[in-house]
Amino acid sequence: MMNISKYITFITFLLLLTPAAAKKVLIDPGHGGEDCGAKAKIWKNKKLSILCEKDIALDLAKKIKKHIETHSQHNAYLTRLIDKSVTLQKRSELADTIKADIFISIHLNAATDSSSQGFETFYLDNHDNAAIKKIEDVENTGSTIEKAIINQILASLVVERVAPSSKELGNYVHNEITKNIKKRFKMRDRGLKPGLFYVLALSKRPSILLEAAFLTNSREAKLAKNNRFQDIYAQSVAKGVIEYLDKSKDPALF
Repeated sequence: MMNISKYITFITFLLLLTPAAAKKVLIDPGHGGEDCGAKAKIWKNKKLSILCEKDIALDLAKKIKKHIETHSQHNAYLTRLIDKSVTLQKRSELADTIKADIFISIHLNAATDSSSQGFETFYLDNHDNAAIKKIEDVENTGSTIEKAIINQILASLVVERVAPSSKELGNYVHNEITKNIKKRFKMRDRGLKPGLFYVLALSKRPSILLEAAFLTNSREAKLAKNNRFQDIYAQSVAKGVIEYLDKSKDPALF
């Protein structure tokens, strides 16, 4: 089993083999280890099993990585390769280590209302939307970073320089997801929205967070586990990422 330090060393070696024109994408499968994330109860043959967000997020991240590297010259890396706990700080530090051009965090949604449904994309920005704040509170749980530090980062770095590029990246990716997922799987498009997430802010580069489906919705929980849905969703994300990287100038990193 590869620990984080060995994984970073391995990635550093791979960077030496990366063509100069290629750009780098860091894909972050949310949660992991003891942190299951959102949960779904799945009944099969009268047996109950628990579906964890962390597992679906890792499946999607691996598929997105494969599609990016298969259909472009760009390179993709994961913040975790297995079911392992990785702090938000470590996930963000890896972005600096590999000098990632963009950062994408993969998640599945949850709500107290089981009828809540759909997919949505968040781009890093500061705002005062109370509804979105509820989602941020869930995804930011477990961070040991003081809010004062995060606010300082956002004020001095993110809002002024990274937010516009994050929104542009979000547009490319969300448009592809909408085009390929909405009608085919009869899912609600919840839109592209600004969001204040620690893991995105600390990455200090164009960043988005994807909520692929609601695990608390029984229909979407089954969809999220479906291989065809995962493949089409991953292809859509990869295509949006490639379009953004091919058309954008080198981002201003810190």
